[in-house]
Amino acid sequence: MASNLTKRIAFAAIAIPAALGVVYWGGWALVLVVVIASVLGTRELLGFGVRLGVVPLDRTAMLSAAALPVLVYLALTSLPALVSDGWLLAGLWLVLLLTVALARRAPAQHPLAATALTAFAVLYPAGLASFLLNLRHLTYPQRSWAGAWLVFFPLVTTWVCDTAAMFAGKAIGGPRLWPAISPGKTWSGSIAGVIGAVATVPLLNWIVLERVGVALPLWQGLVFGLVLGLVGQVGDLAESLYKREVGVKDSSNLIPGHGGVLDRFDSLYFVLPVSAALYRLFGVQ
Repeated sequence: MASNLTKRIAFAAIAIPAALGVVYWGGWALVLVVVIASVLGTRELLGFGVRLGVVPLDRTAMLSAAALPVLVYLALTSLPALVSDGWLLAGLWLVLLLTVALARRAPAQHPLAATALTAFAVLYPAGLASFLLNLRHLTYPQRSWAGAWLVFFPLVTTWVCDTAAMFAGKAIGGPRLWPAISPGKTWSGSIAGVIGAVATVPLLNWIVLERVGVALPLWQGLVFGLVLGLVGQVGDLAESLYKREVGVKDSSNLIPGHGGVLDRFDSLYFVLPVSAALYRLFGVQ
């Protein structure tokens, strides 16, 4: 536990300032980070399938995962027509995917499972991660602290939730939240995580959000923290469900103290699109 915590702290000390700088700068630098994270997450999810005897369409999935954040950014900035043409592009991509499956997989090679896993391996890590670009660039251009904190508000809230849940679960213990899916999580940790997420909102408002002009009214902020505290934990459990099926503890050992990309972003995959919806509901974006 102590060794793992040390690795987490060391990684965070480097990653958090770097992430803040890239998110503030935005633009293609941020797109590149999202592309890399998307491709790595897709690769890990494809690996789950291989462990189960499913051979996905690797190259199609990886190329699609790399292209999706680029298309999202272009739709937000220079090619808004891509928004209205989104269903057209999605349909053409699906036709391409099915055609590749027809050419590359025989009936005995489980083409249905291979096609389904390939599509999911793009939509889950790359599709959900691309909402980060929506949060950052839907309203604000490059080099904007207001735009950066529209991203960091839900990220920090989620990190506080995860940290509070981890420490409270270890310190208090008690009944397990969902032993069949995540044996280490407890109800005490889950409740502490939600409380931590809610308590983060007024603190962030006071320290930074009011200064950059993106603070939510208190009641909206508290709703925001409550929803993200719950949704983030659901995202964590969803990824744990797949790991339990595959029989692995971590999606990979890529990130010291954190496991893989899926392990690090499991909560955020759910938090990012829900944050975009809440911003829209509250009139922020």
